[in-house]
Amino acid sequence: MAASTASRELFSEGVRAVLHSWPVLQIAVDNGFGGVYGQQKADWMVDVVQQYFHDNADLQQSEVEDFIAQLMDQEFDTVVDDGSLPEVTLSLQQMFSQWQQGALQQLQHTINTLTQKKIQRAKVTAPPPQSDEDSDEDDTGGMECESSGPSVSRTEAPPPHEEDDGWTVVRKKK
Repeated sequence: MAASTASRELFSEGVRAVLHSWPVLQIAVDNGFGGVYGQQKADWMVDVVQQYFHDNADLQQSEVEDFIAQLMDQEFDTVVDDGSLPEVTLSLQQMFSQWQQGALQQLQHTINTLTQKKIQRAKVTAPPPQSDEDSDEDDTGGMECESSGPSVSRTEAPPPHEEDDGWTVVRKKK
């Protein structure tokens, strides 16, 4: 029984490696799509998916896809439409097959490969907001208009004012 428990833990580790290296889930957690408990939901999802495999015999790929898509929708308010879901479910099914056949060394190798990919992943971060000085210099090219009327130089206009919501309001000089 101890060997069975250890091998079951190995499969659970494999599910964790697949899900935690999946960019869709990473983005959902990193950007708070699951709320303040997003990381806990991702960890819970590992347990639920591995239990789903143990509780259901001969799962079809479409069944696993539907189950994971439903979890992502309910827990992270995310619809997976980037084409990665079939790849994730195929990886999970291959790992479960390896686990069922007792190919634990091959399963461990697959987990190690996925873990290395997770370590190498790039962190998605928002670019820092530009200050008003930077935006005056950088944004002038695409926003200039030519007119036949009297011209007004940029230095006469009041500086742009940034509102609390992050929008920059530019007003005419009175």
